Amino acid sequence: MSEGRCTPSRRAVLAGALGSASLLAGGRWPALAADGAREFALDIGPAEVQIAPQPAPATRIWSYNGALPGPELRVRQGERLRVIVTNTLDEPTTVHWHGIRLPNAMDGVPHLTQAPIAPGGRFVYEFDAVDAGTFWYHPHMRSAEQTARGLYGPLIIEERDPPRVDRDITWVLDDWRLARSAQITEDFGHFHDITHAGRIGNTVTINGAIPETFKVRRGERIRLRLINAANARNFALDLGAHAPVIVALDGQPVEPHTPRGGMVVLGPAMRVDLILDMMEPAGSRTRVVDRFYQGRDYRLVDFVYDEEPLRDAPPDWTLALPANPLTEPDVANATRHEISFTGGAMGGMRGAQVRGEWRDMRSMVRAGLAWAINGVAAHGHVMEPMVTMQRGTTHILDMVNQSAFFHPIHLHGHHFRVLSRNGEPVRHKPWQDTVLMAPDDRVEVAFVADNPGDWMFHCHIPEHMEAGMMGVVRVT
Repeated sequence: MSEGRCTPSRRAVLAGALGSASLLAGGRWPALAADGAREFALDIGPAEVQIAPQPAPATRIWSYNGALPGPELRVRQGERLRVIVTNTLDEPTTVHWHGIRLPNAMDGVPHLTQAPIAPGGRFVYEFDAVDAGTFWYHPHMRSAEQTARGLYGPLIIEERDPPRVDRDITWVLDDWRLARSAQITEDFGHFHDITHAGRIGNTVTINGAIPETFKVRRGERIRLRLINAANARNFALDLGAHAPVIVALDGQPVEPHTPRGGMVVLGPAMRVDLILDMMEPAGSRTRVVDRFYQGRDYRLVDFVYDEEPLRDAPPDWTLALPANPLTEPDVANATRHEISFTGGAMGGMRGAQVRGEWRDMRSMVRAGLAWAINGVAAHGHVMEPMVTMQRGTTHILDMVNQSAFFHPIHLHGHHFRVLSRNGEPVRHKPWQDTVLMAPDDRVEVAFVADNPGDWMFHCHIPEHMEAGMMGVVRVT
């Protein structure tokens, strides 16, 4: 099968699919419970969905509420969420609320913050929507398989006074490794995926479908929320003649700016909020192309303009989003921590500490391990903390990727300022919870350790994480 596409014709039934309700564009909010919380129910179980266009058969997946992606949970900043999760799978799972600053017990990490949700079991997650922004949810148990089978969904927290746009749209990007039968291949945990770039698929989807077109009107302003739910695929989206303006990264507002080179880059787990003024001629068509992998460009979807424009000029509306209540790090008085990421194929790592004992690379690989942080390969989610931080103190993580592959590095329970990359200050010093590191990159981030608990710190390529590249940051 070709890169990024299924074998069957994409034009079969999905023309205009992204203009339908499958876009998850702001569905209805649930009524408030008696105590004022917004209450949702998520049922986890098997389902069948039409990923490859007909006449290909439906694909067997795992899902939340039988949908792909899972239902968009949408609340207003400051509200309280209550999510009742029921597991009908034949194996345990959890739900992690990616990018949300919440109590440690609600973070969804098995054995570290909660007992896994057993088959037939139920767990109630409850937390306040402290920050407005674009977030998402997914398992943190056997996530290399569970997420790749379809367990993910968007969590949108609206600003108390949202910016004015004509449409607020969510695109959840993913890729799938499908056989010619349109079924997910069963090669999870393949040695090559573990030791190289992770599980990269052959079929790219937006909101669980392979779309042909996205209908727009000249003059309309769209807030496009991008979420990369893929295990390992990076995206670099070229929106053609359009000039995307980035207004938020990983849910956190940033000074509105156009991306360098015009490309919108998202590593796994990352989110980008764009403002798009659709100003191409009425009746025209513009391609959206992913150009991240050299020599493997492919068309993701086409913007197709209606014959009737909405307006002749871009609207004069505010672009900037209101800031979230994050504490600014005291960089001048910060404690610095040096962190190195090693391992994988062509990485030169000879071995690492595993549960307190030195293991050479050969014995590590036999145990399913291939990666390490500061010379320690994690085996499971429960471990001694790699660093302990006093609550309220500022810390700088000076991180070096000493491997041959990209790593999206994620910290739970906090957001950090990205200060520098390879010795050069980062433009706008954005708040993020996941930062993409290329081979040999050196990145400095700073944050205030203001959320008590044991928090996961890991590569968000689950094949890397589950093969050793994770640790625990303890805030006391």
